[in-house]
Amino acid sequence: MTDDDTHVAFVCVQNAGRSQMATAYAEREREARKLTDAVVIHSGGTHPADAVHDIVREAMAEEGIDLSEREPQHISDETLESCDYVATMGCSTLELEAETDVRDWDLPDPHGENLETIHEIREDIRGRVKALFDEIDATRQE
Repeated sequence: MTDDDTHVAFVCVQNAGRSQMATAYAEREREARKLTDAVVIHSGGTHPADAVHDIVREAMAEEGIDLSEREPQHISDETLESCDYVATMGCSTLELEAETDVRDWDLPDPHGENLETIHEIREDIRGRVKALFDEIDATRQE
């Protein structure tokens, strides 16, 4: 990794649902676009849960994405301030000092929802991640 790397973070309170889905899709996009050596992905929560929500694991497994080994992590303001893009999932009260591009995706919390609702959230996240990577691609080519 170099100083030219693009750093992206996906953040929610528990890092147990939305940000885990976003991270998984971002990893898939990064690989598909051959940006593995150019984009660094961070994921975390301000108050991480003990585990990724079971229903989120189930919904992502349907997509061929295994989240069974993932654990919610804490993410620091320092890490977030080092990022080029920070996507919060609709639960953010972030106040970063740095000139970081923070976007609140305003997604519903999947905790306690049924699988059909999780599918809707998952598809929304997939589209937003793809759009973000379209933007990253365009910026990197300038």
